[in-house]
Amino acid sequence: MRKVIEKQLKFGQVNIDRIEIDIQSRDEIPQLLLGLQAIYRDILLRKKIFQILESIVPDDTSKTTGRPGMDMWEILVLGTIRLNCNFDYDKLVEIANEHKTVRDFLGHIDFEKRYALQTVKDNVSLLTPEVLDQIGNLVIGKGHAMFGEKDKNLSGRCDSFVVETDVHFPTDINLLWDSMRKMITLIALIFSDLGLNEWRQSDYILRKIKKMFNKAIKLKRSKDQSGSIAAHQTYIDTAMGYVLRTRRDIKILRSMGYESILQLAAVEQYIAHAERQIDQIRRRAINDESIAHHEKVFSIFEPHTEWISKGKAGVPQELGLKVCILEDQHGFILHHHVMIKQTDDQVAVEMVSSAKKKFPELNGCSFDKGFHSPGNQTKLSDIIDNVALPRKGRLSAKTEAIEHAADFVQARRKHSAVESAINALENHALDRCPDHGLFGFKRYVALAVLARNIQILGAKIQRKEQKRLQQEEKAALERYRRAA
Repeated sequence: MRKVIEKQLKFGQVNIDRIEIDIQSRDEIPQLLLGLQAIYRDILLRKKIFQILESIVPDDTSKTTGRPGMDMWEILVLGTIRLNCNFDYDKLVEIANEHKTVRDFLGHIDFEKRYALQTVKDNVSLLTPEVLDQIGNLVIGKGHAMFGEKDKNLSGRCDSFVVETDVHFPTDINLLWDSMRKMITLIALIFSDLGLNEWRQSDYILRKIKKMFNKAIKLKRSKDQSGSIAAHQTYIDTAMGYVLRTRRDIKILRSMGYESILQLAAVEQYIAHAERQIDQIRRRAINDESIAHHEKVFSIFEPHTEWISKGKAGVPQELGLKVCILEDQHGFILHHHVMIKQTDDQVAVEMVSSAKKKFPELNGCSFDKGFHSPGNQTKLSDIIDNVALPRKGRLSAKTEAIEHAADFVQARRKHSAVESAINALENHALDRCPDHGLFGFKRYVALAVLARNIQILGAKIQRKEQKRLQQEEKAALERYRRAA
């Protein structure tokens, strides 16, 4: 049984729109809760968001019968708290079980329900990037309605940054070790489950390969390169021997009618990784060849990982994916895009056109030089009126006049504010993605952007309430002074 939210209040439960939140707190949780409370208080907006959340309930799950599962509202609250506060799941479970105000937002009284770690993991992963994007558009619309009356036209700032994947620094020999470790562990587990002792010495085999790996690392930078070559040769010869043995055993399992195709496919996947790394080690360390960049893989567990060099001081390279964001003048992130083997100039038009479809009032956008191309200049001008996209190289008299115009200069001066938005996202979980797979990466980014937009809405509400309280205190002091 799965519901979006429990409609009937329990005895002693506080309605969400009446929960008191500390306005003076400087922590991010009250700001996020204020944003969620504003969403909940808007009945029309709440219905739209609940309809979106209903779409992620599995089709084979009943809404009325069966064991109760987590409400979709609980999942949304916990998911946004996790990303906005940059919590791991252990900290998130602790907050969900012990934080009084958060538990009020989850609809619990006292300590009637406690969350288990795996329950929270499984349920938060139900959220999809598409659902989060739809909810985010409604949240931004709410923010514009509350705080954007003076600026009916939206002006954006677009830039990209790197979100790292949860991988170690890749070398061809440690990627081969990763492949061998997983390949041998999986094939040994299959044989053990079948009661066969073919791989009973798997732990000893892994220790033997690890010793060869460590020796190759130790001799890698030694002056005697002949010793290093010999160590690498021994390492890859031993690895290839076990790869061939694993391939033979997979054929035996298939001939026996072994039915777990997925397990065999997983082993074959790591065999392919191992064979590629053996070939690259042989070419690089023994034949002294250079490996082309497009042939390299930077993680066997997160194969979408890219080697990104942005030329930043102290950061020669980053391992992950670039994410492009478009922020408006109110601080809301209108659109984001995960860049897979793309450069800035290849996503500029897509960013603006997608944001324009969501928010037709978008009228201008600023970029840095990395987004420039002659085609982008023309296409962006067809989509929005004010394009602040500086050109590379020497400027002609015409383009120089354009870039010295008052509107262009003003947009360029305000453009640096997008770095503040990027820094805030990085501080709120988008520095490194711990979730697995490309889908998990996209979901993680989308949830971080949604959580940030809700926090921005809550922060604006908090400042408004603080200002109101200050005015009331000032008025009370003035009445007291006059009475005296």
